Amino acid sequence: MSQYNIIIAGVGGQGLILTTKIICEAAMGSGFDVKSNDVVGLAQRGGRVWGSVKIGKKIHSPNIDIADADILLGMELLEALRWKASLKDNGLAILNEYRIPLVPVIAEQEAYPQNIIDVFKKNHRVIALNAIDKSKEIGTDKVANILLIGILAKNTDISEKFWIEAIKNSVPGKFLDENLKAFEYGYYL
Repeated sequence: MSQYNIIIAGVGGQGLILTTKIICEAAMGSGFDVKSNDVVGLAQRGGRVWGSVKIGKKIHSPNIDIADADILLGMELLEALRWKASLKDNGLAILNEYRIPLVPVIAEQEAYPQNIIDVFKKNHRVIALNAIDKSKEIGTDKVANILLIGILAKNTDISEKFWIEAIKNSVPGKFLDENLKAFEYGYYL
């Protein structure tokens, strides 16, 4: 593919900024032009956060129009649902099934929507798993975002070596082994 439009949606504390950085660095290492943005003003733990990354031969803006994202990386299900309209028909939704209830849900003012994955399956390709549970199997739930990056990486034509290099350049050395294990788990899923 000559261009990737990627939306990343989650909540504060899930590693969205690191995720965006790794995606951009892997793409640039592979020779692509890259533009990105993150909206993290609400990034206190549990607040809505999102970003976009456009990868291609020549990119002029990081903004992605409605129904123009090739991939939606949903780090949290409800936040992924909020960005569903950005995903092209037959686009890929990579969904973390782990739920982080927002304040109205905790206060029992609203219910957490059910069947979110089924809603995506109507028009999109879906890869869904509980990245937190899988990360705990690796040894820590702090690498769920890297596991999701592994899944995303496998669905691009950017070589695995550029992803690994980007992780090595972005993660502190004492956490590198568990992050690389998480990436490999997602990549070879």
